[in-house]
Amino acid sequence: MLIRNKLMLLGACTALAVALAPPAAAHHAFPAEFDANRPVLLKGKIVKVELVNPHAWIHIAVTKPDGSTEEWMVEGGSPNTLLRKGVTKATLPIGIEVVVDGYQAKDHTNRANGSDITLPDGRKLNLGSSRGTGAPGEAEPPSEPQK
Repeated sequence: MLIRNKLMLLGACTALAVALAPPAAAHHAFPAEFDANRPVLLKGKIVKVELVNPHAWIHIAVTKPDGSTEEWMVEGGSPNTLLRKGVTKATLPIGIEVVVDGYQAKDHTNRANGSDITLPDGRKLNLGSSRGTGAPGEAEPPSEPQK
């Protein structure tokens, strides 16, 4: 009887732990979220950098032709991948103007998967795009920044 009660308590505790656990962040392949047929070239100022797992996000304010700005979220690789490529918060300070090559989200929102980022001094850094999981390898971005 004692063993049965302990097993029931263990089962109840396990069920409670599963029910209360926060949902895990889903990891996706490039084609699940981004459109290889919608390359973008974004030019704007960095407003926020999130070096978080599983993917880092760089937020940039892009000036539209009418003078207004819109914020784009650019997905990069994992923080560890970016660090190995020389991409850190120190290399991406808030306020610098950058150019990002990438691919827009399938839902046509202001989100993109970043391939490369060009800094004001001309250095081009790889953003650790999810290549190898369906991201285009040789597609050319547009020749003009996204408006």
